[in-house]
Amino acid sequence: MVKYLRMRPKAWISALAFVLVGLGAVTAVAQRGGAFRASRDHPAIKYSTGPVSNVVAELNRKIQEGTVQLEFEGRSGYLRSVLDALDIPVESQVTVFSQTSFQAPLITPQNPRAVFFTDTVAVGWVRDGEVMEVAAQDRQQGTIFYMLRQTAADTPQFTRNDRCLSCHLSWDTLGVPGLQVLSVAPLSSDPNAYATGFVSDHRSRLEDRWGGWYVTGTHGSVAHMGNVEVTDVDEPESTLGKVPPELESLEGQFDLDGYPSAHSDIVALMVLEHQTHMTNLITRVGWETRRVLHREQMTASSGGRGSAENSGFRELVRDAAAELVDYLLFVDEAPLAGRIQGSSGFAERFSARGPRDRHGRSLRELDLEQRLLRYPCSYMIYTEAFNALPDLAKDGIYERMWEVLSGQESEDPYTRLSLADRQAIVEILRDTKPDLPAYYQAVTQ
Repeated sequence: MVKYLRMRPKAWISALAFVLVGLGAVTAVAQRGGAFRASRDHPAIKYSTGPVSNVVAELNRKIQEGTVQLEFEGRSGYLRSVLDALDIPVESQVTVFSQTSFQAPLITPQNPRAVFFTDTVAVGWVRDGEVMEVAAQDRQQGTIFYMLRQTAADTPQFTRNDRCLSCHLSWDTLGVPGLQVLSVAPLSSDPNAYATGFVSDHRSRLEDRWGGWYVTGTHGSVAHMGNVEVTDVDEPESTLGKVPPELESLEGQFDLDGYPSAHSDIVALMVLEHQTHMTNLITRVGWETRRVLHREQMTASSGGRGSAENSGFRELVRDAAAELVDYLLFVDEAPLAGRIQGSSGFAERFSARGPRDRHGRSLRELDLEQRLLRYPCSYMIYTEAFNALPDLAKDGIYERMWEVLSGQESEDPYTRLSLADRQAIVEILRDTKPDLPAYYQAVTQ
């Protein structure tokens, strides 16, 4: 899905600085699926006014209570203290230099924006910027956006920033407040040139990823779009499909004062890409389900009028669950053409977190030769947002997962999941997912 931005690159605006909103494309990614079509303030959702439950809201409370104190340090501001408070590893740092933020005038290849993340929260930091930006996966409400002023204060507080939704609620986020990683194509100095690009995730070829990003680590002879300038390029197409310079670190690329890491790790980028879309899928199926349940409750209170129509709305839940399962099980993942190796230690930290089954296996184990994960099932199945999904949604997801994992679904692209893959996934889930249905038994076909 190629996009065209009718603006010069230095005027690119995004409502959030931490996940790139800039768009560049050579090929389209996988077919877009469904999207939530009701208002975010539907009575069943109340995104703007409903209660929130996430790690940033909890950190705010701890700061107010005095049990956590944030320290302001030089050009980093609150960055290091916030990373510690949210348990975000420094090794997760990835950096982007396309000007796609409301702090765009500060962002250049010499002053890139840095992104840090875990499964459920991401922090965006621009050196010398006025604010730090944070997005948290709420247990009920999807992605909630916050900002923290980069000014020393006795009791700093994260404030909600729904302005981010101007870019972070779109068809690309499935009609829910969500996250994106995007790639920008090189652009000439022609004032009539258009910025182009696309959202990338694990379904995208490496050749089409990371335009406007620094990438450190090794990727062999595989081309990608990172590590090259994207504005005022004499021959914009000259770098496309070419293997870019390989960087072991960011040393020598720009002054690292204030940055807690000298890396923009390729493995961290791949993990971030995977989980942004996974986050949006979880939000969407949850919202669809809550809307259907609300409608059925209203139907029951009106004496049953419209019950036939409600069955059609349940089909939306089934479709959303099936789309989530396809992505969760990586059935459309773009294969890797060679060994990927990070530079920061992110891969080791990520894999060490578990949980592990009785044989020591984990859904966080990385492959990085032919695909992202050794066992193709997303670790995002352990997130609190997934666990908090309504039973109707989880039932549909688990039922569809079992159809695929048990071998009942035997046509392409599900044949990409080998019998050994499916057996391992079921065995790991049985040991590590307490709410897994009892019908998940040994896989034999």
